[in-house]
Amino acid sequence: MSILIDKNTRVITQGITGKTGQFHTRMCRDYANGRECFVAGVNPKKAGEDFEGIPIFATVKEAAKQTGATVSVIYVPPAGAAAAIWEAVEAELDLAICITEGIPVRDMLEVKSRMRAREAAGGKKTLLLGPNCPGLITPEEIKIGIMPGHIHRKGRIGIVSRSGTLTYEAVAQITEVGLGQSSAVGIGGDPINGLKHIDIMKLFNDDPGTDAVVMIGEIGGSDEADAARWCKDNMKKPIVGFIAGVTAPPGKRMGHAGALISGGADTADAKLAVMEECGFTVTRNPSEMGRLMKSLL
Repeated sequence: MSILIDKNTRVITQGITGKTGQFHTRMCRDYANGRECFVAGVNPKKAGEDFEGIPIFATVKEAAKQTGATVSVIYVPPAGAAAAIWEAVEAELDLAICITEGIPVRDMLEVKSRMRAREAAGGKKTLLLGPNCPGLITPEEIKIGIMPGHIHRKGRIGIVSRSGTLTYEAVAQITEVGLGQSSAVGIGGDPINGLKHIDIMKLFNDDPGTDAVVMIGEIGGSDEADAARWCKDNMKKPIVGFIAGVTAPPGKRMGHAGALISGGADTADAKLAVMEECGFTVTRNPSEMGRLMKSLL
């Protein structure tokens, strides 16, 4: 089992003709069942052409209609990425995965507001993962995004993280200790994004193929604390928790746009304390995640 995607998922690449889109579409197509999964690309100026056999369409709606794709991955440059997300929503896809980093906050505010309004009016809910995320993977079935495929192994541990590199770190450790992953999800580090920790934890909790979860957060915002409190009341599976940024000074922006602490409840210490209170097994040392998980099972 897996969450969000599996070997039967059909995927559109928005921005397939750019250098990044081409490189990662190729890498994803070469992973596991990728040749069956990656069925279309979108570029209005190159409709009718193809990228290494993958047909290119003028619009997401047309690509979805012609191929049956229900998921898109977005490598469109920052200035056009929010519009690309909205195009995926209007095409009524199940899931849009936005890899793009550096989308203006105002653009994300606007597109999120339009998504909420559309849903409130009875429109189909399209889930958004990202932006500024590495994507997600169901090992040995499908990967969508920029994560290195070779470190993943099929297994029963779920991983969710705001940080791309820490996603890979957790995956590598879980693989090294002889466990594998059910799915690994990078939700991205921007302050305004789609799926949050709590949404992914709900999916893992309901997934019969996931026995335990590694949840990795960062300083800034309240998402990790919200998820921890939900887990305390609802989660039936063991969780290892880590928060990056224990040594970060208040008021200084650290890498990710979302990683800005005011010095209150959004510090690493405060979040770790909440996670511990809520029954997580927490560590302050990221190199311990795999070992701790193995000890819980």
